[in-house]
Amino acid sequence: MKGKTGRPVPGRRTVLRTLALGAAAAALARPALARGGPAGPARVVVVGGGFAGTACARALARSGVAVTLVEPSPVFTACPFSNAVIAGLRGIEGQRFGYDGVRRDGVAVAYRAASRVDAENRRVILDDGSALEYDRLVMAPGIDMRFDALPGYDAAAAEAMPHAWKAGEQTLLLRRKLEAMEDGGVFVMAVPANPYRCPPGPYERASLIAHYLKTRKPRSKLLVLDAKDAFSKQRLFQAAWQALYPGLIEWIPLSEGGKVTEVDPGTGTLVTEFGEHRADVANVIPPQRAGSIAIAAGVADRTGWCPIDPVTFESRLQPNIHVIGDAAIAGGMPKSAFAANAQAKACAAAVETLLRGEAPAPPKLINTCYSLVAPDYGISVAGVYAPAKGLLADVEGAGGVSPAEAPASFRTREAAHAQAWFDTVTAETFG
Repeated sequence: MKGKTGRPVPGRRTVLRTLALGAAAAALARPALARGGPAGPARVVVVGGGFAGTACARALARSGVAVTLVEPSPVFTACPFSNAVIAGLRGIEGQRFGYDGVRRDGVAVAYRAASRVDAENRRVILDDGSALEYDRLVMAPGIDMRFDALPGYDAAAAEAMPHAWKAGEQTLLLRRKLEAMEDGGVFVMAVPANPYRCPPGPYERASLIAHYLKTRKPRSKLLVLDAKDAFSKQRLFQAAWQALYPGLIEWIPLSEGGKVTEVDPGTGTLVTEFGEHRADVANVIPPQRAGSIAIAAGVADRTGWCPIDPVTFESRLQPNIHVIGDAAIAGGMPKSAFAANAQAKACAAAVETLLRGEAPAPPKLINTCYSLVAPDYGISVAGVYAPAKGLLADVEGAGGVSPAEAPASFRTREAAHAQAWFDTVTAETFG
């Protein structure tokens, strides 16, 4: 598979080999680390038990650092493949993972929420009032919805118009609403402007919901109201929509009045500058920001996201605190689970090096994002990123997308590659 530059996009074997090598490298013995004090080895606290935080904690523990992972929920529900849950293609059980494997690696897991960070004294205060001291803190807080950004949309409105952008109960709620919608109904999605978690995610969701409607409620229609004029893998998605779901999906971009400016959850109405749209089922994905603890810790700027040093992932606003995953301002690197996993390993290596009093080497990171357009139809985009001018920038000519012209067998293989990646990354992170 080749990108626009003619260079190959990493396939399944390359992706799995990259993950495996990263895990193996993290497990290698390394020189003794700087101690946090007379009581023992250097102490690192990791806040957030998703793909980024958990992978980082495990990598650090394997290198001999005393690590505590702070995560309030004993079960993590993964967002990748959750669109397939909404479309009735898989159960939610396949999205859920515990932390037994993490503890076996020597990570102490505190099932509490972090309420604030005392950066001056290097302490994380938990919701029960206890405190964890650290030499270095890694924050992977994920995202929160900006309920103040869209008039009419708040946490209560999300029960009527689910966002389902945090996997779990919202995922199941949107699935139930889709199942209950009568044949001939209108499903309306509202998609925010960048940045947000998983740039191609709304369009994968639209594709799989279209598959559900085509096979179960063929008189229905899906309307996508978009606050952008372009989106990730757009050419591939739209070609697939025309081939698989002709007349079923209507995409309205920003320039044609696609930006939703207000919602009325009581009537199921979405308002744009060009008019109003009445939905039988509404899926409103609001603007987002870094998780609340990032705001409380002072590592988020006025954008709501967290500026970082691209070599060490250290916050540009608070010393000795590193930010990885969806919350970070990572330049050209998108907010995806693959990116979070890559950043976790690079950050762990940087923290370990800093604890030895040495300077970390600049990382080179890869991201591959798979999307399902149908159960047996996958597409992907890949990129390579390196520090440049204070950001993580695309390495020119190193990435690409699935070929526009490809046989059905190729699309089927990409769908299988997507499942293989998910199985591999979840086993490595939580297994």
